[in-house]
Amino acid sequence: MTPYTEASLNALRHSGDELADAVVATLIERGEVGRFNTLMRHVSTAGSPLPDGLPDVAREYLRATATPPAWVDWTEMEKARLFFIDNNVHISTALSFASMPACYVVPHVAKLLSATHGLSYPSKRMAETGQFTVYLMQPDAFDAGSRFIPAAQKVRLLHASIRHHLARENAWDTGALGTPICQEDMIGGQMFFSLLVLDSLHRLGVHMSAEGAEAYFYAWRVVGAMLGVDQDAVPKSLEEARQFLDLYMVRHMGPSPEGAHLTRQLIDLYEEVVPGTLFDPVVSALIRHLVGDTCADWLQVPRTAWDSLVKALPHLLGVLETIEDRSPLGAWALDRLGHLTAVLELSSLTRGRVMQYAIPEQLKKDFGVDGHVPRTHRWTPPAPTVVS
Repeated sequence: MTPYTEASLNALRHSGDELADAVVATLIERGEVGRFNTLMRHVSTAGSPLPDGLPDVAREYLRATATPPAWVDWTEMEKARLFFIDNNVHISTALSFASMPACYVVPHVAKLLSATHGLSYPSKRMAETGQFTVYLMQPDAFDAGSRFIPAAQKVRLLHASIRHHLARENAWDTGALGTPICQEDMIGGQMFFSLLVLDSLHRLGVHMSAEGAEAYFYAWRVVGAMLGVDQDAVPKSLEEARQFLDLYMVRHMGPSPEGAHLTRQLIDLYEEVVPGTLFDPVVSALIRHLVGDTCADWLQVPRTAWDSLVKALPHLLGVLETIEDRSPLGAWALDRLGHLTAVLELSSLTRGRVMQYAIPEQLKKDFGVDGHVPRTHRWTPPAPTVVS
């Protein structure tokens, strides 16, 4: 493995996604974005006929990106799906209260999210992430009729459109901040949704097999490839991922007004989802527990009386995990409860809507079976790397 360095990550800061960037530039130049978005609302499943009237450049892009990478190991993908079924409620917790706050603790990422997402509908970010993950972990995610591949194709174009608009409107200091949604940040995001999720599950006391953890990380490698991540630069193992993520965070993490604002929105959103008000402080306490006091203070996460109580979660989850390990009936009941919890959470976030991932024509502030996997060879996170 070639070690990641400041120089190698600096090079990734000025690289975007050539394929998607060229498609978006052509669509905007020809004034075809509106027609593309209208027609693409009817393209929600893989293998469905592309609509008449679709711009040629878009039709070629959709055909070129309609299949997963040739190197995909389908056995690993099935292991990842079973891992997700077994841990879906924990994964949803980690995505909501660790992965998203981690994005907000990178100031330039928080700035970009504030500029390009609908502040009047803050649940959109979480709904898109949750819906995308659910699509990915379906048994037919890469088959005809699946919703994952069209979602990935649209997200890739959405990222390209943000790069295009920010550059065209001189709304982004590329000299200081690099290309918007650059390769370094795309890989960083992939690490937030894979390795950081696994770290969070470990911190919560969730029992994970090494095999399951590695498969989950592998699935997000496939996702990254389909979203235009440079496969020569991306970490191929959990050990490489640890080195990249440690260096990435040391390079960029810190406080920002945008990060604090986005975190406040996240807390308010989930306090609305949690019934009543008694358990509202759990949201802040979970974020603080998973991201640590330093990052939580940067994000202005309030301290609450629940901070100490949340630290007992690993012990409670340990009891439940032991029941699941030893009892097939207990495993089935907890898996069903986890599935229902995740479905109800996603339903609350989407408010019954389907996220369309449309390309913005301009940027505005208001853009507004038994799935149980035996847990042998329990996974522990790779050791932190020494960052000079």
